[in-house]
Amino acid sequence: MSSGAELIERVDSPAVALRAKLFRGLADASRLSILDALRTGPLSVGEIVATTGLSQSNASNHLRCLNECGLVTGEQRGRFVHYRLSDPRLNDLLVLANELLREMACALEACGNYAEK
Repeated sequence: MSSGAELIERVDSPAVALRAKLFRGLADASRLSILDALRTGPLSVGEIVATTGLSQSNASNHLRCLNECGLVTGEQRGRFVHYRLSDPRLNDLLVLANELLREMACALEACGNYAEK
């Protein structure tokens, strides 16, 4: 029987660094808002702007970041690009985050370690 110790990776491992990079990509409120909007299906930049309340330039900048990191993909449809989540597991991750928040929200609200900027 495995002790589980082999599942723990060193802080300096490439896998831990890559996982941290993924969570940094998710650690921005604007990017999370865009990802939440895309959970319903593909949207154009204009539709994302209308749904999230972000400015068009701000949404476009974050979409470029999300696209370059592989979290969203875009498809040209006529004059517009429609973005979607690149992997359905991103939706699962966001659902799981919401489930965790239902139980941890009070502690997270009180936490001063990751104060909003």
